[in-house]
Amino acid sequence: MRTILLPPDEAGIREAAEALRAGQVVGMPTETVYGLAANALDPQAVLKIFEAKGRPADNPLIVHIASLGQIHEVVSTFSPTAQKLADAFWPGPLTMILPRHPNIPNEVTAGLETVGVRMPSHPVARQLIEASGLPLAAPSANRSGKPSPTTAEHVLHDMDGRIPLIVDGGNCGVGVESTVVSVGDDAVRILRPGKISPEDFEKVVSEVTIDRGVLESVAQDAKVASPGMKYKHYAPNANVVMVEGSLWDFVRYVRVHADHSTGVLAFEEDRAVLQLPFFRYGYAADSESQAEELFDALRLIDEAGLKTVYARMPRRSGIGLAVYNRLLRACAFQVVHLNHPMQVVGLTGPTGSGKTSVSAVWARRGAQIINCDRVARELHQDAQVLLSLSTVFGSDILNSDHSLNRSRLAARAFATPDGLQKLNDIMLPPIIERTLQLLEEYQQDGCAVSVLDAPTLFESGLDAVCDVTVALEANRDTRADRIIQRDHLTKREVDNRMQAQHGAEFYRERADVVLVNDGDLKALHEKAGEWFDGYAKEHGLQP
Repeated sequence: MRTILLPPDEAGIREAAEALRAGQVVGMPTETVYGLAANALDPQAVLKIFEAKGRPADNPLIVHIASLGQIHEVVSTFSPTAQKLADAFWPGPLTMILPRHPNIPNEVTAGLETVGVRMPSHPVARQLIEASGLPLAAPSANRSGKPSPTTAEHVLHDMDGRIPLIVDGGNCGVGVESTVVSVGDDAVRILRPGKISPEDFEKVVSEVTIDRGVLESVAQDAKVASPGMKYKHYAPNANVVMVEGSLWDFVRYVRVHADHSTGVLAFEEDRAVLQLPFFRYGYAADSESQAEELFDALRLIDEAGLKTVYARMPRRSGIGLAVYNRLLRACAFQVVHLNHPMQVVGLTGPTGSGKTSVSAVWARRGAQIINCDRVARELHQDAQVLLSLSTVFGSDILNSDHSLNRSRLAARAFATPDGLQKLNDIMLPPIIERTLQLLEEYQQDGCAVSVLDAPTLFESGLDAVCDVTVALEANRDTRADRIIQRDHLTKREVDNRMQAQHGAEFYRERADVVLVNDGDLKALHEKAGEWFDGYAKEHGLQP
C-alpha cells in the first residue's frame, strides 16, 4: 500500500470521506494532534486502526462528531452536566466519557459500557466528519507508544504503507491530546489532562477531581476508561528521565551522569548553560508553548540516536499538568527528585553601578563570590581564547609577549554594540563552563550561598541557574564619575563604554530585585546587607 497525502480542499475531503465510508482508515488533523480515523460504527474498520498502530485491544478509542445532532448515535444518555460542558467547551479539546449507545461496537470501547466522545474544533476534521456522514473513532495517528504526531509528515513517517490516505491540515495548534473527563452529577473526574484545565472546569461544575492514574502508574491488568492511562506512551527510542529541581540542580545532575550519548530536553532559557545535544520544548513560564513543542522534540530525539535524555520538569498547573502527564509517560515514570541546599544569587548591573562593593558586603556575611570579570581575566591567558580575540579584534590587541592588552581590547569591543556582541560570543561559553565548575566545587564544600557577580548575567543565560537575581542601578553621571576614578579613562572612553551597554530599563525588566545606588558607599553597604540578611532569614540559611 502506498500512503497518499491529500490537500484539505473539497476534492481531498471528498476522497477521504469516500475511503472512510468504504471501511478504510484515514489520517485526520485535529486541533490537538493528528488522529487515525475510521467509521466508529463498523467493527472491522475499527480493527484496522489497531492493526495500523499496533495498539493493545484493551485501550479504548475516542469517537469524534461534528455536531450535537450526532451525539445520540454515540451515547445513550446525554446528561444536563454533559450539556453544560458541551456548551462551555465544544467544539474543542474536551472528551467526555458517557454511557455508550448500542450502535458503538466493543472494539471502540474495549468492552466497556462507556465511550469517549468529543467534537473537534479543527475545521478540516469537522468537514471530514460531515462529508463522511459518520462518527469517527480516532486515536492519535502514531505507532503505539511513540510520540503523537502534530504534522501530516509525522503521520506519514509512522504510517507510510499502513493506511491509504492522510489529509494534510497543517500543524496542530494545541500539541497534546484532548482533556478526558468522566462526567458525574455537576462534577467531573479528569482521566487525562489536556488544554482544558482543572481551573477551567471549576468555572462550569461544582466538583473537579483528578484521577490517580494521571500522576501514577496504572496496573497492566486494570480496565481504564480513557486512552493514555495504562501503557507507556509518547516515548522516543532513547531512555528519558525527568529531573525535578531548579535548573542548577538539573545542570549538576546532568554533568555527573552525562556521556557522549546523552542529550537534554529543556526550555529555551536553559540552552546557554546546557552544553549537550539540546532539544527545546517551549519556554519555562509558558506551558502552552511546551504543549505545542513537546511531541516534536521527542521525535527529534529519535532522529539524533541518543541513548539517554534528561528532561526538565514542567509546571503542573493549567495545561502544564497535561505536559507533565505526557512527559511522565514518555519517561515510563522515571523521575529523579532533587533539592539543592545551596542558594545561587545573581548580581548584575551596568559598569559603575557598584557590583564589587556589594559583593564585598555579601562575602563578609559568608557568601562565596564568583566574579565573572575575574573568571574572564583568567581565561584571557588561554591560548585558544587569545587566538579567537585577536582574529576578531586585530592581532595588535596582543602585547609583544603575547599577553592580552586589555585596555586596547576594551576600546574596540566597547566602541559599538556590535563589538560588544562579538566579545560576548567569544567569552561567554568558556565563562559559563568555568562558572558551573566553580558552583559545583562550592556546593560540594557545603556552601550555603554563592553569588554570581556577572555584568552579562542575563545575556549569558546564567540567570537561569540563579534562585534570585539582583540588579544594581545608579544614575549615569554617578556611574561615569566612578568609572573615571576607578579605571583612569577619558570622558569619551567612558561614554563609549556606557553606550555599548544596556540601560536601566533592561535590568529592571529582568531582575527579581533592584537596589538603587545613587548615594555613598555606606548607604549602599547598609542597603545590600539588609537585603542579604532578609533573604538568608527567609530561606533558613546560615552562610
